Amino acid sequence: MKLLVLGGTRFLSREVAVQAVTREWDVTCACRGESGPVPDGATHLPWDRADEPPAALAEGGWDAVVDVARLPSQVRSAVAATRDAHWVFVSTISVYADSSSAAMEPLLEPITDDVDLAVDPEAYGGMKVACEQLVQSRAASSVVVRPGLIVGPGDPTGRFAYWPQRLARGGEVLAPGAPADVVQVIDVRDLAAWVLDLAEARTTGTYDAVGTPMPLERMLTEAASGVADASPGLTWVDTAFLEAQGVAPWAGEGSLPLWLPRPEYDGMLAHDPAPAVAAGLRLRPVAETAPGCLDSPVTALSAEREAEVLVAWHAR
Repeated sequence: MKLLVLGGTRFLSREVAVQAVTREWDVTCACRGESGPVPDGATHLPWDRADEPPAALAEGGWDAVVDVARLPSQVRSAVAATRDAHWVFVSTISVYADSSSAAMEPLLEPITDDVDLAVDPEAYGGMKVACEQLVQSRAASSVVVRPGLIVGPGDPTGRFAYWPQRLARGGEVLAPGAPADVVQVIDVRDLAAWVLDLAEARTTGTYDAVGTPMPLERMLTEAASGVADASPGLTWVDTAFLEAQGVAPWAGEGSLPLWLPRPEYDGMLAHDPAPAVAAGLRLRPVAETAPGCLDSPVTALSAEREAEVLVAWHAR
């Protein structure tokens, strides 16, 4: 199997390349190489995607291409150079217009021009829609996978890793929202393995690439069982109080990851994995994912700030 990975040095694209090498495939990673080296056993094809594709890209005779890009211009040029290959395009559930629903429609309006996400982060989903459409209309064959929250070793965001690290410390744990709030994550290793299966089988279609939806309380308990006590001391603090305390949802400085305002985000982490599972996706338990996140970088609520919020909650 001759595989072209567009990227290959960070998180998902790197895991795809690593696992493809393990399968003894002929793997080439086309990238600048500035984020780190390509995996051992893979070939590095230098390419800044702001430039025209190198001749070696068009002449590679690839069986399949895996791409995680978000800029339409980059996808447009790459598909034009490799249109005979089977494309596996990694999109996102952020293409959906209604985060309160887990339905696979409607989609956002496509944004066909490149947008600097540092200026307009809301353009991410619309650009991904445009990228999907380019792949579906121009590649010889293709499959689109739309992951939810990807977690596991190598995750640069810390959006899930906060919880294994916090639970491993023990003590009273500030748990956001309601225990029954539904969430889901997918381990990067499971997603990468499935991406390669889709490439090898030349599977077509569109799938939500998501983990098992479960109550937040269950996810935290399962994560705790992987790194510490299976019965963590969770103190549930409601959304209104957290907002009044200035705690941010989802990600970033001062945030509680996995916490989302409800009901406007009820559907964001509640998509149905059944079609993907039927197409071969295999999902590991959260308890097996959690230990691999203990060394991941985390930007979230500090331990000191968590303690302050808990004191305020008990004093209300």
